[in-house]
Amino acid sequence: MPLCLLAGAAYSVAGCAVALGPGYTIVSQQITVNFVPTPQPVIRLEGVYQLKNDGNQPLTSLELRLPGRRRFHFSDPSALWDKTAVNFAISPDNPRNVVLAFPQPWTVSSRHTLRLSVEYQRAASNEVALSFTPDAFFLPAQGWAPELLPARGIFATGGVPPKSWNLVVRVPGDFLVHSSGQSSKQPTKNSRDARERTIRIRQTLKDGYPFVIAGRYVAATLTAGQENVNLWTRSPQNPEGLRHPSEALARAIQSYNSTFGARPKDSHQLWLVECPDLAGCFTSTTSNFARLTSEADEKTSAEMASQDTAMVDLTGGTPEIAAAAPSLASSWLGYAQNPGFFEQTPPLSALPAFAASRGREAVEGPQVRAQIIRRLLRVIPVNSPARQPETDDVLRAKSLLFFYGLQDRYGPQVFSAALSHMLDARRGGGFDLDDLIAAFEEETHNNVAEFVRLWMKRPGVPQEFRARYENSAASASPHTLKESTQ
Repeated sequence: MPLCLLAGAAYSVAGCAVALGPGYTIVSQQITVNFVPTPQPVIRLEGVYQLKNDGNQPLTSLELRLPGRRRFHFSDPSALWDKTAVNFAISPDNPRNVVLAFPQPWTVSSRHTLRLSVEYQRAASNEVALSFTPDAFFLPAQGWAPELLPARGIFATGGVPPKSWNLVVRVPGDFLVHSSGQSSKQPTKNSRDARERTIRIRQTLKDGYPFVIAGRYVAATLTAGQENVNLWTRSPQNPEGLRHPSEALARAIQSYNSTFGARPKDSHQLWLVECPDLAGCFTSTTSNFARLTSEADEKTSAEMASQDTAMVDLTGGTPEIAAAAPSLASSWLGYAQNPGFFEQTPPLSALPAFAASRGREAVEGPQVRAQIIRRLLRVIPVNSPARQPETDDVLRAKSLLFFYGLQDRYGPQVFSAALSHMLDARRGGGFDLDDLIAAFEEETHNNVAEFVRLWMKRPGVPQEFRARYENSAASASPHTLKESTQ
């Protein structure tokens, strides 16, 4: 069956109300973030999930994705299935995932309560994990809470949060708090201690991966284009001194919106927030894709923490707002949108990095595009052996260049429209290369599968593409270029 027909069949299955395979629904959930500043600051998380087996067979286990230990320093989590403690076993398929085996099979149509608890601690001096101080912390829109994954099997479902749920944040009473979702106008006082407060924040599917930023900050505002930029700093700053990074942040967000879909139309608020602890603030330099696309000695002084917020380093003067961390794409691509997107295989595994590169281009200028492409081309041998497997770095570089090739071939408008179509059609169900092909073929009425084979089923990259960017004419507008596949 052609790739496009397979993708079309997947669309039909996603819209079917009758369970065709194993699966479950998260009927309701609540995640509580409790920041305890003394004697040693810790962040205590608790997630409570009401689950229903709405698949076509009993389930014997549930798979979770834990936060990455290189990014987060946390104690071993605990889990209760109803009132029974259950143990974690490492998944044989992915060391980031764990399997919870149920005491008895989870029968069809039955409901159970899953309670997960974990405590985040400050990173040690020799670690690069996310850290915090007694008076400020942040949890980025990226993998800080255990994620429930879809069931295993053909036509399996599960892992999608409910349409709305509560994020509860407990912090000292004098903290400023910025989070995803909609909070009540008046936070409720914690009855145990008037110096603390509890904020209940309603989350919806459109909010993406939740995040929390809180601390004893000094607040100021300025306007960048149509956006109001909220400046949160540890000490008073001249707002005009941060105008340049504020305007750069607005351009980067516009680039992400055009790639993955805009934020809510009523949102015209952005945030620049000073890092609580620089040693554990930035992660983009550890990304394999960032390593391929950035200069070797490039210093990171800003990173996206959510769809509207950048954490910045103010110790060296004005921060440089460049590419957002590729992992931020979970806010647009993952969580409620497409569970399990982080386990994508090439070339789709490069989509977040491509978006990050577009953000860099929006901030630093169109010349960045050709610079990144040429840097990636240097990773890929000119004459790759036909039967020799490509290395991981070569495959990453090739996958990222594949999206530039798609953009060149079909133009930026068709490119964005096809991505938007794919994400909308597969929302909540995951997507793969077949879905990407189907979306582009619907937009172009061309045989896009042949273009994909030209790129991904042969060693190296098409010679026409390499020649275009390696010669002196590479600075020409890419929007006028067309890649011939005839």
